[in-house]
Amino acid sequence: MSETTYDVIVIGGGPGGYVAAIRATQLGQKAALVEREHLGGVCLSWGCIPSKALLRNAEIAELLQRGKDFGFSFDNLKLDYEVAYKRSRRVSDGRVKGVQFLMKKNKIDVYQGMAKLRSATQVDVTAVPDAPAVNGQKFDGTLTAKNIIIATGARARSIPGVEIDGEKAITYRKALELKQAPKSIAIIGAGPIGMELGYVFRAYGSQVTLVEMLPRVVPLEDEEVSAEVAKAYTKLGFKLLTDAKVESVTKTADGVEVKAGGQTVKAEMVMVAIGFAPNSENLGLETAGVQTERGAIVIDTHMRTNVPNIYAIGDVTAKLMLAHVGSAQGIVAAETIAGVETVELDYPFMPRCTYCQPQVASMGLTEKQAREQGYEIKVGKFPFIANGKAQGLGDYAGFVKVVADAKYGEVLGVHMVGPEVTELLPEWVLARNQELTPHEIARSVHAHPTLSEVMMEAAEAVTGQAIHI
Repeated sequence: MSETTYDVIVIGGGPGGYVAAIRATQLGQKAALVEREHLGGVCLSWGCIPSKALLRNAEIAELLQRGKDFGFSFDNLKLDYEVAYKRSRRVSDGRVKGVQFLMKKNKIDVYQGMAKLRSATQVDVTAVPDAPAVNGQKFDGTLTAKNIIIATGARARSIPGVEIDGEKAITYRKALELKQAPKSIAIIGAGPIGMELGYVFRAYGSQVTLVEMLPRVVPLEDEEVSAEVAKAYTKLGFKLLTDAKVESVTKTADGVEVKAGGQTVKAEMVMVAIGFAPNSENLGLETAGVQTERGAIVIDTHMRTNVPNIYAIGDVTAKLMLAHVGSAQGIVAAETIAGVETVELDYPFMPRCTYCQPQVASMGLTEKQAREQGYEIKVGKFPFIANGKAQGLGDYAGFVKVVADAKYGEVLGVHMVGPEVTELLPEWVLARNQELTPHEIARSVHAHPTLSEVMMEAAEAVTGQAIHI
């Protein structure tokens, strides 16, 4: 790495940063990437990927406990959480190695260290002593670039006055490091992280209490979706405290006490899962003159900051803190830098997924939001219980709900809860992008028997023509 001048330097190697670097090289740009910890970022090492591995173990654990429904039983079923933990690490490590391979394949110089802007075109890199060298060496010095993309992600927020000690009070990261499921845990925040990790721990026998300040679990989803998930979680044995603002968290000799909504929850530990704060500190943004608002880097529709050659993508922009959104932003930034045709992202219609059981997937406006914005709407809804494939799987909670503009048929929102709905959502994203209406979805033949038929039937239900209900 003797040459330290680049067309593009990407700061941060998460799903936004490494994708941006790859697209830049595909477009003929010479690119470097600076990462302080793990290629793939939080997503691959301590977020999306290991959590999904744990969720798969949890789904199997729950299925085994439902054995009588399928005609098998155990005299002494033993669930070993440490095996699940180890599998999650293997899956994560494999993905990280995959990104390392992609960096080499695309001839992207990777610098393992802390990055800080010296100017709008210079990046100081300080090698991290304990981090493994990437591409065989470490580097301390200054890199120069025509363009810089900041992709430094975000970190878990905490509650004022609550000390995160990594033992009795933890965040998602420590939760993913646990080798044993806690006997009991209070989870503050019933968004995606709280719902997913809560499901994992519950499947392995933990007593789980979900504490949510807003009136319902998965509070940003459609109200009917929230109600369906709450019903399923109650059946699984969760304790749900909604409309419950946390008043205090006190550590005791044998755990913690959480006071919220006038109730006291005693547990072995508490996990705080109330959202994320952008990692915009100590980057030299002030030196380079990059504008921020409430800690988030301000960008335009092409990911440009107020400094012409500096771009920002992913969670550090706080536009929509999802890995796939960061990746999409990275592609737009790289294409803008290269001067090729690109797109403008429609953030409200980005896919949103929660991998609890039943799964939740959505995009666009909820029914309430559509009405509040003045739309005259039609709503189509179809339940999985009427679907043959779902019945065969023994997994038929939930529904697909389509919100459409009554006059033009425009898809305003899709809200799904049920088996594998996170895999079904892309059909609706494509429909929205190509300006298709529910009519086109309904008249597209869906194979039988498949879960996807529920989407076809929900589309037909928009005009009151669903066949199987």
